Amino acid sequence: MTESLDATDWAILTEVQQDGRIAYTELARRVNLSASATKERVRRLEESGIISGYRAEVDLEGIGYAVLAMVRLKYPGTRHEPLRRLLAERPEFLECLRTTGDDCYVLKVAATSMGHLEELVDELAGFGSTTTNLVFSRTLPFRGPREPGTRLPPAG
Repeated sequence: MTESLDATDWAILTEVQQDGRIAYTELARRVNLSASATKERVRRLEESGIISGYRAEVDLEGIGYAVLAMVRLKYPGTRHEPLRRLLAERPEFLECLRTTGDDCYVLKVAATSMGHLEELVDELAGFGSTTTNLVFSRTLPFRGPREPGTRLPPAG
């Protein structure tokens, strides 16, 4: 469907990624459409699967998960179901990407303390060798995709 996305669709996607709870009237004002046309566009984007859901962004530190880390895992086997089961059972594993290269997986992990992170990494180490990087800060928070060729305004 990306071939059929026009500038207005991209504008809608940009706005709903910044605020998934934006009212149709406000969204319509920002993208220069009527509220009913905007609602129809959003419905079409949802039905096509381009908008696949909405979620709240939670302050991890505010809920007691002060340690954020990226863990790379080299998984030597081909039976990935035990790892998938562990990831499904443990809410501390926020995201898991299967990748190419030396590491098979990159995981985003939230922990309450360094000891807690150590326990989580030890669990992962049962599947293969790990490399852990602590996150100091988010230099670029998730912003979602933009229309190809679009330049963002300079920071500052």
